[in-house]
Amino acid sequence: MQNNYNVIGLMSGTSLDGLDLAHCTFSRIEQAWHYQLNAYKHVPYSWQWENDLQQAVHWNPVDLLALDIRYGRWLGQQVQAFLSTHNLPTDLVASHGHTVHHRPELGFTLQIGHGQALADTCQQTVINDFRTRDVLLGGQGAPLVPVGDQLLFSDYDICLNLGGFANISFSEKGIRKAYDIGMANIGLNDLSRRIGLAFDTGGEKARSGKCVPALLHDLDELPYYQLPIPKSTGYEWYTEAVQPLFAKHPAAVVDWMHTLTVHIASVIAKDLQKWTTKKEPRLLVTGGGAFNTFLLEKIQAQLGPYWKVVIPDESLISYKEAIVFGLLGVLRLRQEINCLASVTGAKYSGSGGNIYSPFSGNSY
Repeated sequence: MQNNYNVIGLMSGTSLDGLDLAHCTFSRIEQAWHYQLNAYKHVPYSWQWENDLQQAVHWNPVDLLALDIRYGRWLGQQVQAFLSTHNLPTDLVASHGHTVHHRPELGFTLQIGHGQALADTCQQTVINDFRTRDVLLGGQGAPLVPVGDQLLFSDYDICLNLGGFANISFSEKGIRKAYDIGMANIGLNDLSRRIGLAFDTGGEKARSGKCVPALLHDLDELPYYQLPIPKSTGYEWYTEAVQPLFAKHPAAVVDWMHTLTVHIASVIAKDLQKWTTKKEPRLLVTGGGAFNTFLLEKIQAQLGPYWKVVIPDESLISYKEAIVFGLLGVLRLRQEINCLASVTGAKYSGSGGNIYSPFSGNSY
């Protein structure tokens, strides 16, 4: 079994800002995994792609299946363009896909971006659909990044990802645990779009607003926060449980943004403080929310000065999830565990993902 792999990780998150591609070399040295980030790229979604991916949750099965194929081909085209620019050796492409439905309580999850269409388009081996097997084993199918946190970023006491949703990963008595705390950019970006912005740079619009106490109260009382771990959530929860609260409490959009930021910071800080007794915990913060200065200030204020909040370089902030999905692909190829039952609540830890070989035109 080889100990070095060149992989492209693909990540599309619920914040709908675009596709992240990360080419990494993963090396197995003295029973430990190491990575080198060789090249990376962010491809913003066109208005049409953003709209289609956002609305797909409401589409009928035929249109959704067609979107699955179309998006898989588009992913393959992005990989082709990326490789034509960088000309790097590649053993496989590990694709998260884009989550349209995530209903583990109903026994299913769906990340579109058809694996065979992707493989045939870019002419690379592809691994995708990392979540389904875990859901079939009774798990949440999420989060999956904690495997990478454990294998690549164990120097930190807690890893916090501020993507569409906020999730954390940590070790308790040698066992890795993780879960979705709640919303992050999915709500802030939604509100930003209502005032004509793709996102709120640095959280400055939110900073300019004021708190709406009644809205803050209702946000803090959302039942999801009382659920035991493991737990995960998705776009459906935001649209069904959170969006109606804005209509219930009319205010300027910047006031909603301010209130939501205060809420997010408070919920995150409370949960972080549950999982460590260290006097000076080290917290790694990645994801698009790590660029939100106002949100980070609010989190730090809630945590207090003794927490060491580490904001890494921009490449790790933005591409950590793509890097980790590259590693998950390697682990699947080696038939090693890439999904932890201690994190998802499944009956067993497993190795999830479907493997597709590209059609080369040769007869079988």
